[in-house]
Formats: sequence, C-alpha cells, structure tokens
Amino acid sequence: MKKVCWPYFDPEFDTLPERINGPTVLLYFPRSCRVTIDNENTEDCTVVKVDSVNKQGLLLEVVQVLTDMNLQICKSYISSDAGWFMDVFHVIDEHGNKLTDQKVINYIQQAIGRSRGSPHSIKAYSSKVFPNYLHPNEHTAIEMTGADHPGLFSEISAALADLHCNIDEAHAWTHNARLACVAYITDQSTHSPIEDPCRLAYIEDRLTTVLRATTNPNSPRGNQQEVKMVELHGREGTMTTVERRLHQLMLSVRDFEAPSGPTTAEMPSGGEEMRRKRMVRIESCKQKGYSIVSIECKDRPRLMFDAVCTLTDMQYVIFHASISAHRGYAFQEYFIRHIDGYALSTESEKERVAKCLEAAIERRVCEGVRVELRAENRVGMLSDITRMLRENGLAVVRADVETHGEKSVNAFYVRDVSGNYEVDIDYFVQSVKREMGPTVLHINHNIRTADDANTTPISFGHKLRSHIDRLSHALLILSAHD
Repeated sequence: MKKVCWPYFDPEFDTLPERINGPTVLLYFPRSCRVTIDNENTEDCTVVKVDSVNKQGLLLEVVQVLTDMNLQICKSYISSDAGWFMDVFHVIDEHGNKLTDQKVINYIQQAIGRSRGSPHSIKAYSSKVFPNYLHPNEHTAIEMTGADHPGLFSEISAALADLHCNIDEAHAWTHNARLACVAYITDQSTHSPIEDPCRLAYIEDRLTTVLRATTNPNSPRGNQQEVKMVELHGREGTMTTVERRLHQLMLSVRDFEAPSGPTTAEMPSGGEEMRRKRMVRIESCKQKGYSIVSIECKDRPRLMFDAVCTLTDMQYVIFHASISAHRGYAFQEYFIRHIDGYALSTESEKERVAKCLEAAIERRVCEGVRVELRAENRVGMLSDITRMLRENGLAVVRADVETHGEKSVNAFYVRDVSGNYEVDIDYFVQSVKREMGPTVLHINHNIRTADDANTTPISFGHKLRSHIDRLSHALLILSAHD
C-alpha cells in the first residue's frame, strides 16, 4: 500500500486570517473569543490568556469575572489596538495557589467567552457552581447615597425593619463623609420581591427622609442624597456587580473631593496625611497620543478591578496596560484616551482622574476593627446588630451582609464615633451574647488603614527592575505603531 504523506500545518495558522483582517472578518468566525488557561508553564500561578474582538468595556468584564472568583491578579499585560484584544493574566486563588478546581476553570472559560453562549446559560451554570449566587429577580434592589454620619447605617436598617422589609443582602461603603449602599430586600411575610408601586414609593420616601435628617441643606453635599429602586442589569443581559455599582454611586456623590469643614467624626485621624501621598500620576505620551496613568501603592485583592472600573466608568478607553506586584507592592500603568479619541489635555482633567482613582483605591481599604457575626437568620436581625453597635458608640465604616440558607453572615468594619480605630468592643460582645443567644462572633483587632497602605518599604533594586519592565513595555507599544 502506497504511503501518503501530508504536509504539517501549525494549528495557529487557521486563525491567521482572523488576526490579519481584524474584527470585520472575525464576526463571521466561531473563534471570535478564545480563552486559554495554562497551568503548566509557570510554577506559582495560573496563566489566563484572552484573545478576542475588542469592544469598549471588555477589559472590565474580563477583570470582573476573575475578581468575582476571588482570584488575585499578580501580573498582566494588555493590548487592544486595531480592534483586537489580547490579554494575559497571571492569577492565584485566595490561598495563593494555582487554580486546580476544574469547575472553576470551566466557569472562567465560559464566563469570559460568553459570546459562544447565551447570558442565560452562563447564569444557569454559575448557579450550579456557586450555590449562593444571588438571583436579582427574587429580590427588590435599593440604591442609596448621601452624606454619612455615625449611626446612619443603623438608621437605614431600622427604617427597613419598621417598613416590614427583610434585608437578604446589603453592602455599604463610606468614604470622605459620603455613604453608598446597595440592599436587596423582600417582603417580611411572603419573602418575595416588593412590586406594589405605592409601597415602593413609600419606602423610597421614608429612606430619603432618613438620609436627609441630619444633612445641612446649605452644605455642598446637602442635595446629594438619593434612594432608587433598581434592576442591577446591564445591556445584553449581563449583570453589573454590586461593587461596580458602589464605585459608581460613590463617584456620583463626588467622594473624591475632601468634605468641607470636616468634623472629627466625619474624617478619620490621619486623613489629611493620607491624601498628601499621591498614589497616581499622569503623564503625556504625545508621540502616540496617549495619556499614561501610573499607580504605585500597596498591593491587595481587587486593586486592578477598582482601577479599571473607575477608568471605564469615567469614559476612558484602555489601549495598553502593564500590571505587576512584588513583595506586597503594586505597580500599574495604563495607556488611555478618552472615548472621544483624545488624550487628557488639561491639568484639571488630569487632576480629576488622579483624584478619582485614588478615591477608588482608598474606598476598599477599610479603616477600623473587623467584626463578623454569624447566627440563625431572623427578621430584624440586622437592625438589632447595628443598634447594638450604635449604643456602644461604634460607627460602621463598611458593611457586608449576606444570607446563606438559614444563616446570616454580617461583617462590619467599625470605629468609635470620634473617629478612633482602636476601640474597646468587649461590652458590645457581651451585649450580643446577652440579646442574641448562641452566635459565632469573630473580632479582628488587626487594624488596617489606608495610610499604612502607602508606607510599605520597597528596595531600590526592585524599583529599578520595575522601571525597566515598564520602560520595555512602553517601547514595545511604541514600536507596534511604527
């Protein structure tokens, strides 16, 4: 029998026309989005590669998927010129290890490459992978913004309890004397969404009254309070995460501006010193028409998400980026233009972008003692917990409240009403045990402040290596255009 020989063709050759001709041709190819996960070529992390037709907001969607999985991005290289998106992420799980769970790997591939499947199938799959996945259609979502004051979150919780609303989940951030809160509620008796327009209008009016109660109408922040019943869905069936909404809400009340005439309770000690240390600088790359945004600060989970989320929501397009972290310190560099195609042209615009990015970084760094309480869920529990915090002179600076089956998990960062972080909460613990019976209570006395996030020592050698890496990346970007 005559032996037949066939010439060898590299598998990558099949996609070469797609890469050369760009998005116009790719729209007709099934491989318009390819996600590759590599666990072999690196020893200490998993490499996620994304190759896709580009669109505004795609980078944020990819980063959002990774951060929603509690993955930490150690390093990333991004390029999205000429309508094509090519990105590489080096990620580890929350324990610092590679990704080994095949369900997690499959979810990442399906969620990022969802152009190959419907949004409904992705949501259905995520419900199987994550049992606690929240179904917005089973709740009524409320967004609240306004000027913050000690005890405000307790007042909101009490008002909702008085209105016969059960809080199934709530997340609140405070920064620069502003508050943003997203809560999911149901009817206390039926445990179903609240749909009666008259009742919804009454809830909005009551919560607006609570937010407005101690606001000075002559203050620049006097009319910034707002309460809305919302559907947290974006276009094309995708869901906007709660954390992104909190960033957007904080941006809407201009928390990047220092509060005018702050009191001791409004501004934590060390706030002025914290703002003097610039984490963000912006330079111009006139040769190629980019603005270069550089971020240097202490590394932490979700840092890249916070930066990309802020730039995207401020209508800036990220064309290239380089992200790295070493010994707990993060270096991020973004090559951006406004969505209208122009770079940042004025010093005031650069200052505003820098302030907004610094505010986004600071929001996540909670200042205070972490109190976590797990107990059997019941109606009015959140109102009782926050009341006890207020009665013990403790102010909530961040809250994350979730319901897992019959259990309620409540996590708060607290400080005293004078703004001090070192608080004595022994009496609060006794009050909880006395009023709530058997509960699981965790107190974390390791206080983390935003000021500490900028004082981590770093060696000159690493600064030099990082500078060389960023310079090399910039040269690659410039050469790609020539």
